[in-house]
Amino acid sequence: MNENTNSGPGAAATDTPGGGQMVYCRACGRRIHSSATSCPGCGARQMVADESHRIILPAFLLCLLLGSLGAHRYYVGKIGTGLLMLVTAGGLGIWVLIDLIMILAGSFRDIDGKTLRRWT
Repeated sequence: MNENTNSGPGAAATDTPGGGQMVYCRACGRRIHSSATSCPGCGARQMVADESHRIILPAFLLCLLLGSLGAHRYYVGKIGTGLLMLVTAGGLGIWVLIDLIMILAGSFRDIDGKTLRRWT
């Protein structure tokens, strides 16, 4: 079996003899090392272990436009704090401002504790 043959992008990671794990590229399915930030075959950017699949731009726009309603919190799956923001009008705007800063700084996290890192 050559290196370009795979069982599909959804297949589990496998150990390598030298240590570390091999995973499959999200775009082309080629086997790559788990620490690779991009695929050497197709150049597609790979997700880091603590990177959310959610995107920053919608979270930022929702926070900017509907932050006092907690819309950005619903987007990342934080329904409970979204409801609290709705009831308190975004903590009278203070909570919204803090969330905007966190989103722009790249430290805003989703329900799974993973950081939103991609803008698009």
